[in-house]
Amino acid sequence: MSGVRVPEAVEDIELDLLVEAIWRRYQYDFRDYSRGSLHRRLERAQGEFGCTSFSELQHRVLRDPASLNALLGYLTIQVSDLFRDPEYFRMIREQVVPHLRTWPSIKVWIAGCANGEEFYSLAILFREEGLGDRTLFYCTDINTAALEKAEAGIFEIDRLPGFSRNYREAGGRGSLSDYYTAAFGAARFDPALRKRAVFADHNLASDAVFSEVQLVSSRNVLIYFDRPLQDRALGLFAQSLTQGGFLGLGSKETIHFSRHAELFSDFAAREKIYRRNAVPSREPALAE
Repeated sequence: MSGVRVPEAVEDIELDLLVEAIWRRYQYDFRDYSRGSLHRRLERAQGEFGCTSFSELQHRVLRDPASLNALLGYLTIQVSDLFRDPEYFRMIREQVVPHLRTWPSIKVWIAGCANGEEFYSLAILFREEGLGDRTLFYCTDINTAALEKAEAGIFEIDRLPGFSRNYREAGGRGSLSDYYTAAFGAARFDPALRKRAVFADHNLASDAVFSEVQLVSSRNVLIYFDRPLQDRALGLFAQSLTQGGFLGLGSKETIHFSRHAELFSDFAAREKIYRRNAVPSREPALAE
């Protein structure tokens, strides 16, 4: 019957109240994340926390700040691999790096660096291409526990065969074992890879641009945002990139259909690498 309002599901209301509470209490903003993804992640967290509802989970997080880091482990993405999607890194090596060489110094922003797999992949690649000493890496995430893992550079040893296979397929020039030492069931990557890296808390949902960079690599992050938050993040990337800089996204992500699409051109469409255009005379509003 027209005009009859369908009652909102109680669980949906609880979810909204939970993410609003997290924002107001801790300033972590998940309000514009994909609802389906949020629901699945919070359901898993609810079970692990031993809560029977999102309302109970909300009470727990509000009253016990220490539980927030555990919850962030469910709400943010930490699962990746070194040189994940090797064709992406091969394209960076073969087609993007020659352009990056033209800058006297290079800044790379890895937005959503999780446990550091993307950073170590790029740090190794840049070292092999002779750019390591003039490149500064900004590695950001909203999960401080993940940032600590990324800075430590320690990964489970049983992940190394997959890492090594990806490295070879990405055009690696040596052996991945050149970059780590293995002991006690873990591999520790060369601390020298981190000497020109900054690990910092940054929230794409609420924080601003902090530097001008030549490359932004933010893969498999936007797929967890709704359209307005995707546009905000892409606006931040556009503001950060120097003219002619590069943006790398995940295999299921695209700049097309964004309100910032005209600021970019396809550089390697299959690998989801885009190039920042010259600033037009009247540029659309970027991140709000």
